[in-house]
Amino acid sequence: MNKAAVKKPESIKISYFNQKLLTAPYLVWSAAFIVIPLCMIFYYGLTDKSGAFTLENVISIASAEHAKALWLSLLLSFVSTLICLLLAYPLAMILAQKNVSRQSFIVLIFILPMWMNFLLRTLAWQTLLEKTGVINSVLSFLHLPTLNIINTPGAIILGMVYNFLPFMVLPLYNSLTKIDPNVVNAAYDLGANAVQTFLRVILPLSVPGVISGITMVFVPALTTFVISNLLGGSKILLIGNVIEQEFTQASNWHLGSGLSIVLMVFILINMLLTAIFDKNGEGNAL
Repeated sequence: MNKAAVKKPESIKISYFNQKLLTAPYLVWSAAFIVIPLCMIFYYGLTDKSGAFTLENVISIASAEHAKALWLSLLLSFVSTLICLLLAYPLAMILAQKNVSRQSFIVLIFILPMWMNFLLRTLAWQTLLEKTGVINSVLSFLHLPTLNIINTPGAIILGMVYNFLPFMVLPLYNSLTKIDPNVVNAAYDLGANAVQTFLRVILPLSVPGVISGITMVFVPALTTFVISNLLGGSKILLIGNVIEQEFTQASNWHLGSGLSIVLMVFILINMLLTAIFDKNGEGNAL
């Protein structure tokens, strides 16, 4: 009995050491691809070409061109996030009410497009929406008016909604499945109708999923530049396009990094909201 008591702490220590050892590859990966790039962004964003400290790169977001791109990005991201929420919530409720086997199959259908390359999915929409694309060809064959959607903000919103909708569905679905059906049934037993039950029971309990979904859609929508390049025809500049051009075309890493720091502020605000409203991680997708 005494020997077992002596060996038990040693086994716990060895097990703890093994767990720390298993995390080593992730720590190396995080340092190489997260910490070091972030440090480089802050270094370039807060210095000029001579290496001297400056805030001009960050303050340049207030210029007319950059401010216009930022506000347009915020507007399109907000609209896309709102559309995703309005589409995803009823769908997530339907999924949560299905039996387990049907739930798994339908969720798989929504996950399948995410297995395809993001660029290929966006290129497919470019082929569908362009003036001589599939949709307009079908409309012309049926002698119907063609659609001029490509290279417009509507095309960008459509691309955002299509690409990011699964990121809204999954957190909502995960949050709704955790609601105890007895709580909903109790609301009905107490005389609440369907609307009252939704507004006073289901919606408040699903807030973590809503906040998590909004964060997972709004952040990538705000920072994207591929969708606006392909579906906007490079005619509609979002803040992501401006930053991408500063790095790739103008080779101005200092200005590009400074604008990136501004975007980080919006990302941190979203993360803060998630931490406040989803303290237990109930909205995490699956």
